[in-house]
Amino acid sequence: MMLKLLVLFLFFQISVSEIFFEERFDDGWRSRWVISDWKRSEGKAGYFKHTAGKWHGDPDDKGIQTHTDARHYAVSAKIPEFSNKNRTLVVQYSIRFEQDIECGGGYIKLLSAYVNQKKFGGDAPYSLMFGPDICGTQKKHLHVILSYQGQNYPIKKELECETDKLTHFYTFILRPDASYSILIDNRERDSGSMYTDWDILPPRKIKAVNAKKPADWDDREYIDDPNAVKPEGYDSIPKEIPDPKAKKPDNWDEDEDGLWKPPKIPNPAYKGPWRPKRIKNPNYKGKWKIPYIDNPEFEDDPDLYVLKPIKYVGIEVWQVKAGSVYDNILICDDPAYAKQVVEEVLSNREIEKEGFEEAEKVRKAREEEEAQRAREEGEKRRRERGYDRRRYRDRYRDKYRRHDYLDDDYHDEL
Repeated sequence: MMLKLLVLFLFFQISVSEIFFEERFDDGWRSRWVISDWKRSEGKAGYFKHTAGKWHGDPDDKGIQTHTDARHYAVSAKIPEFSNKNRTLVVQYSIRFEQDIECGGGYIKLLSAYVNQKKFGGDAPYSLMFGPDICGTQKKHLHVILSYQGQNYPIKKELECETDKLTHFYTFILRPDASYSILIDNRERDSGSMYTDWDILPPRKIKAVNAKKPADWDDREYIDDPNAVKPEGYDSIPKEIPDPKAKKPDNWDEDEDGLWKPPKIPNPAYKGPWRPKRIKNPNYKGKWKIPYIDNPEFEDDPDLYVLKPIKYVGIEVWQVKAGSVYDNILICDDPAYAKQVVEEVLSNREIEKEGFEEAEKVRKAREEEEAQRAREEGEKRRRERGYDRRRYRDRYRDKYRRHDYLDDDYHDEL
């Protein structure tokens, strides 16, 4: 009976979960996506290449890869309009930075307003922007920007993305209680609440700035033991004593040198000024902190988590170096299904690593070959320049030798 109930529960859970959009970039992907002409007239628009990339876990698992350096990339897909009201929103995708990106984005956007997809670009309003943004070695930021009443709010936390050259999944989960989770490769990287981690609404609580510590508040964690008694004669112990090992010099003359006294040394029995031992304070109440009170400016919005109805998903980034492979875009309301997708794709992680390591060997060998060729060409040019210099030097020397010879003849004739 319990087994039947479990099967029914799982069936019910699967039946009520919904996949709003899923893209694995098979051969028909162009029928679902529109590549924008934004920046094309300026010669600044890049193209996407349909490929599994230089290294991969499965040669048939293709994505779309940014293809030209120093370009803007913009592509979008229209999806059946949906709302995340009263349901969990899961946004997930994978990206692999095969290039040394130097500076550029690797995020995606969810859009709510009407979009002219052929003109979709950086000025198009969005409801959610999520994913990596890298610049140099210092900036490896993970964006989570939410739109609320027409204004964009970035998450206040400093989140970091992955920067190696393997495939990584980024997952954002937003729940009806306004709590959220951020996962990378199915591992939770961060979590919290929209109420505290975005400056969208004023805080529920604020510090009572006029509060004062109560007069009877005891914040001394340790106190002197009131029962401690100073040992008898403690104060009479001298700080220094005569050195018992000292001896009067044989040549000491008391008539001339005066009465000999041994030098002083620190007294090992001297322990310094007496202090009672410290004990735990039985009345300790902890460090006093300014209390929080209800914020009179806070006005709750139970729909804080609700984005405007989503109509499009888009990629709009600029990259100095191209080569990022986007894949496995998923928008649904079932974190369990999203987890399953990650597990499925990353099951080939070891194969991808081997492909990457092999590609690195080839790259390093090619770079060494090019460096060796450059060294040889440089040495050849140096030899040629050296030969020319020697020939010019010899010609110069011969010329002035002849001049000196003529001068000698001239003086002889005089």
